[in-house]
Formats: sequence, C-alpha cells, structure tokens
Amino acid sequence: MTEAGDLTLIGFRDSVYTWAVRWALAETGLPARKEEANPFDPEDAPGLRLHHPFGLVPVLRHGAFALYETPAILRYLDRLQRGADLVPASPRAEARMLQVMSVATTQVYWPLVRQVFSNGYYLPRLGQDADQAAFSSGLARAPLVLDALDQVADEGLVLTGEGLTLADLMLAPMLAYFNAVPEAARLTGKRGALSAWLDRVTARPAFVATRPPCLTEPTP
Repeated sequence: MTEAGDLTLIGFRDSVYTWAVRWALAETGLPARKEEANPFDPEDAPGLRLHHPFGLVPVLRHGAFALYETPAILRYLDRLQRGADLVPASPRAEARMLQVMSVATTQVYWPLVRQVFSNGYYLPRLGQDADQAAFSSGLARAPLVLDALDQVADEGLVLTGEGLTLADLMLAPMLAYFNAVPEAARLTGKRGALSAWLDRVTARPAFVATRPPCLTEPTP
C-alpha cells in the first residue's frame, strides 16, 4: 500500500543520479511523470533553479513538495512505498548502507564517473574532446576506491546481491558507468566480492529497464 501520488521526477537522461532514482521508482512500482532537464545546458538552468537552488538534478516533486539530493529522494521513495524494505533492519547493516551511500557520493562519483566514464566513454561517444589527464587521474584513484567497496561486499552486510538496499541503488549505476570503459571494467573484475555483487544486481529487470540511452542507444 502506498501514500504516493502526483510524483514528478525532474532529471537528465544520462545523469547517474537520475538513473538511481528512476531505478528506485521501477523497483518500488511508484508511478511518476518524467521531466527532462539538462543541468549542463544554460537554457535549462533557470527552470531548474525554480526547484533546486544549485540548478542540479534529480529533483522529485510530490504535489507541492520538492526534494533534491539523491540519498534523500531514495529514502523518501522507500518510505512512500510501504513494504519496499530498502533499509536493512539490522543497525550495523543500516549503518554500512549509509556509509556506502556516502562513499558513493564523496569517493566514487568524481574519479570513477566524472573522470573515467566521462572522458573514457561519454565525451568520445559524443565526438567531444576528452581530458586525458583527468581520465588517468581517475583511473589511478580507482583501485583504492574499489578495494574499500570490495571489503564491504565481502563482509556481507550490504552489497550482497541477494536483496536490495539504498546502497545498491546509489552505487550500482556509478559502477555500471565506470565499467563501460574496458580498462575500468578490468579493475572491477579483479575484486571478487564486488564484481559478483555487481553482476547480480545489474541483472535485475528494473535495472536493465532503466539503463540510460548512452549505454543502450547507438553512438550518435
């Protein structure tokens, strides 16, 4: 049973954070209208700032209520859809989930997504110039980040692939983007627990169904 209704997701189709929210909506079965807004497009910026003071995505509107920041949105959707159970009951597992969500934002996103994925896959796909120095910097940082996540997956409190938590929703899209670069995928593949988790979670139908166009459509 749900209290949800009149949900609107404002997001950019290739945003990894927007993907996390679209995946959460698919997993919970909550219907939402989708509005496309590109935070990198100056023409979209004024409209975005009506909902987000920093002009970023995603934004979730629920009637007159507007919410930004992906962890907050994911938790809100979990609370709306009673029975989704995306937060572990165990205090330790919940704490580890929150830790992974924080690590995804502070340690994974910039080097693995913005530096490696953007410069090793996304920009070349669009025919735009890549920053090779940024790519190399992100790739050099990646082993430390992946090792930390592999330890969490090996521990077995979260990132197990046997259930779904908010940590899965935050992290898996980022690593899927990272793995779009062959050199990056080889690094992930060397971390047994992490790569096993990622294989399981990325096979979920809702994950596959919400993959962004940059991973599913032909090169423009």
